[in-house]
Amino acid sequence: MSIGNSPEDDRPSDDRPADEGPAGAHQADDRPSIGHVLQQARIDAGLTVDEVSSSTRVRIPIVHAIEQDDFSRCGGDVYARGHIRTLARAVGLDPAPLLAQYDEGHGGHPPAPTPAAPLFEAERIRSEPRRPNWTAAMVAAIVAVIGFVGFTAFSGGDDGDGSKSVAEGSTPTPTKPTQKPKPNKPADPKPDPSDSAIAGVPRDKVTVKVAAADGRSWISAKDHNGRTLFDGVLEQGQDKTFQDKQKIDLVLGDAGAIELYVNGKQVDNEFEPGQVERLTYTKGDPEVG
Repeated sequence: MSIGNSPEDDRPSDDRPADEGPAGAHQADDRPSIGHVLQQARIDAGLTVDEVSSSTRVRIPIVHAIEQDDFSRCGGDVYARGHIRTLARAVGLDPAPLLAQYDEGHGGHPPAPTPAAPLFEAERIRSEPRRPNWTAAMVAAIVAVIGFVGFTAFSGGDDGDGSKSVAEGSTPTPTKPTQKPKPNKPADPKPDPSDSAIAGVPRDKVTVKVAAADGRSWISAKDHNGRTLFDGVLEQGQDKTFQDKQKIDLVLGDAGAIELYVNGKQVDNEFEPGQVERLTYTKGDPEVG
């Protein structure tokens, strides 16, 4: 019996079913075609061709061809039956009736799977054999030998008694005698900061130092423009130094507690404790203003 023919093919052409596959095979009865059944089941399941292809790994063009009853792109009956089974399960159908319908239209019985074996066997043989990478092994061995030789060269120069031999022509480095630490010289007494500041006063300016030697005192200092340089309380032991190009105006809240240094010289005063004094000094002083 020829492929795709059935006993009903002897009827006149007007009585034959209109549904034929792309290869010219006639349907044996009024059943919907395999491709139509798969397509309708996919639509009923709410799946797209892309989704079916992703889940089954059947390429999109083959899915489209099978839904159009074109099995020529499957690569043979074995692959066609495998694709029908896979697609039927993906859309929720029992593949057995579809496979039986395919066999009826393509030879009347399932083809033996032996023709596919050489293809799969060839693919397996091509992918599995892996020869040892002798090149990598040789490189590793050479690196190991070089490392061992280098280690021996550096460590093998020791004498039998354990002491390292001195290379010919080299001079041993003499050992420096241990030097005794020098006794620390007593540090020179540092000058009082106030004395250093007074000794270094510039001659082109008026410099006034106010020191709260005998108690705390409120003081105010202004320059020749009347700008306030300081206005606050000096605690006992604190001091302030002021400079200006022309003059310094001072107000001492407790003049008896204050020592004054003007242009590097101490000013002798006989201020009484609690006495308020207003003083002015210029570059030519010290003179009480």
